[in-house]
Amino acid sequence: MRIKFRCLPGYRGHVPEPRRASEALPDWVRKMPAAATSPTRGGIDVPTVKRCPPFLDAVREGIVFPLVTDLHVRGGEISWDWDLPEVEGRLTIESPIGVHAPEQLTGAPFRVDREQFAIKFSNFWAIEAPAGVSLLFSHPFNREDLPFRTLTGLVDVDAFTRGFVNFPALWVDPGFEGTLPKGTPVAQAVPIRREALELEFDVGEFDEAGFAEQRAFQTALSEDPSVYRKAYRQKRDGRGRDEASDL
Repeated sequence: MRIKFRCLPGYRGHVPEPRRASEALPDWVRKMPAAATSPTRGGIDVPTVKRCPPFLDAVREGIVFPLVTDLHVRGGEISWDWDLPEVEGRLTIESPIGVHAPEQLTGAPFRVDREQFAIKFSNFWAIEAPAGVSLLFSHPFNREDLPFRTLTGLVDVDAFTRGFVNFPALWVDPGFEGTLPKGTPVAQAVPIRREALELEFDVGEFDEAGFAEQRAFQTALSEDPSVYRKAYRQKRDGRGRDEASDL
């Protein structure tokens, strides 16, 4: 699937480009052990989430949009030192972040101070996807280490091709002081084919054969926790059924 990204004239090279999420894994995923000793399990070694294919596949799925410049956070204020080339006729903002008034969160059960502004990470790339494809934007998957939480939105970028999709977020770590570095993922997007879904739910119990198959699977899983990765995980993003040690 080809997705086009376009910025204003003169911006390329000044604005970080979107990246495949598989190429932007956080260092802590690479460095974390595949197993850890568990005192709560009697001192045995247990696999960490690094050995969980669904966890890793989510982190590596889709597109990551990076923070465009360093943000310095001091005393509850955010500052930056960043200049973009002048573009004659430009009608868009050049600030790396904006804000949403607290009242725009009225009625939403978000865990933030009622007087707190929501921030908005600026995106300088217009996106064009093939016909029938939308992008689901969200907080970078499994990135609980970040001091903000990007809100989730679904945008029809096959039609909305000349505007810029910015990323509203809540600052959830009021004690954060320091620099949020350029390149930090601020949003992750997954392409979704926009098709009418007529969902039907078939709810019931396993029959005798199905129950036997389920028990056989549970037995195999207890004997080899990697059975999902070895037998069921499908190829994606050019990667096969790789081991966590490949990271």
